[in-house]
Amino acid sequence: MEETLRQLGDLLLGAIPTVILFLILLAAYRALVHTPLARLLAERRRRTEGALEKARADIAAAEARTAEYEHSLREARTAILKAQEGRRAQMLQAGAAAVAEARAVAGNQIKQAKAALAQEATASRESLQAEAERLAAEIVDCLLRPVGAVYRPAEGGQ
Repeated sequence: MEETLRQLGDLLLGAIPTVILFLILLAAYRALVHTPLARLLAERRRRTEGALEKARADIAAAEARTAEYEHSLREARTAILKAQEGRRAQMLQAGAAAVAEARAVAGNQIKQAKAALAQEATASRESLQAEAERLAAEIVDCLLRPVGAVYRPAEGGQ
C-alpha cells in the first residue's frame, strides 16, 4: 500500500509541469484566439444588424414615397375632376362641340399624369431594387467573409 501511495505521489509530482503548461496554453488560447474571435464575431453581428436596419429604413422611405405618389395622384385626379365639372357647366352653355373638346383635353392630362407617375414609380422601384440588391450582396459578403479577413467597406457604399 505504501508503494502505491509513493507511486501516486510521484505521478502527481510529475504531472505538475503538465498542468502548468496546460494552464499556460489555455491562457494563450484565450488571449490569442478566443477573445479576438469573439470580438470579431460581435462586430460582424453589429454591422449586419446595422445593414438590416438601414435596409428596413430604406424600404420604409420607399413605401412613404409610394404613399406620397399615390396621394399626389389622388389630388391630381381630384383637381382634374373639379376642372371637368367646371368645364361641363361651361360646355353645356357653349354647346356639344365645346363638350367634346374639353373631354379630350382632360383625357390627355390624365394620360400625361399617369405616364409621369408611372415613370416615377418605375424609377423608384428600380432604385429600391438596386439598393436592396446592393445591401443583400453586402450582407452576404459580410457573412461569407473569412473570420480573419479585415473589413473593407464597398466602394461607393456607406
